[in-house]
Amino acid sequence: MLPLLRTVLAVAMVATTLPAAALSPPAPPLLGSSQVVVVTTAGWDATEGQLQAYERTGQGWQRHGSAFTVAVGRQGSAWGIGLVVTPPDGPQKQEGDGRSPAGVFAIGPAFGYAATAASALPYQPMQAGSYCMDVPDSPYYNRIVDAEVVGAEAVEGSTEPMRLDLHNKGDVRYRQGFVIEHNPAAVPGRGSCIFAHLWRTPGEPTAGCTAMPPAHMQALLGWLDPARNPRFVLMPRSEYQRLQAPLQLPVLAEAAP
Repeated sequence: MLPLLRTVLAVAMVATTLPAAALSPPAPPLLGSSQVVVVTTAGWDATEGQLQAYERTGQGWQRHGSAFTVAVGRQGSAWGIGLVVTPPDGPQKQEGDGRSPAGVFAIGPAFGYAATAASALPYQPMQAGSYCMDVPDSPYYNRIVDAEVVGAEAVEGSTEPMRLDLHNKGDVRYRQGFVIEHNPAAVPGRGSCIFAHLWRTPGEPTAGCTAMPPAHMQALLGWLDPARNPRFVLMPRSEYQRLQAPLQLPVLAEAAP
């Protein structure tokens, strides 16, 4: 059994609704982090975005690699529960809404179909009985569990088998991925099972995750290092630009004309 969200930072800042002026957390969410994966979208209802990785150097945040297109939720994005207090304006993430959570999040373990992965992240190979529990009243809500451990009855109702290849005609989406630690306290109904994973077809929107081509996923898994406290940021570009200074996020490159 793998707890989906187990970072020690999870207890530090559970998001609540406050005025935008009160957004600043007790400490900047990237304090102590030297790697961040940033996804920006054109707006709350956009189903694709641009991903750019950054690493902290002596000269501040510098881009790592080139930006590339990713798919996000089929209904766009909405403020989630992560490492910052989120503004009251804009949609709020709910279970089953088809939106990717926006905010700043810790990056959890990697997972996949193979027994091992070329990544410094902790890795959990998925088994035939591995499920992520998206049932809000389940005691395992927002956790990856193995039916062989918790019992078949405990995973009833889950729509998230982690071996999609076995349950959905060879589906590749969860062949490689990593956990985005949204809703760390598992607040019922606020959204669960949020990952970065492969896309099935180019640009296909997700149920709330961030999807990308295999080559880019492999590069991210090879780069991410838990010793560097990596973070994942997803926001509409206008929100990112508004919050970049108070949250001390990397400065975005100018958008292409």
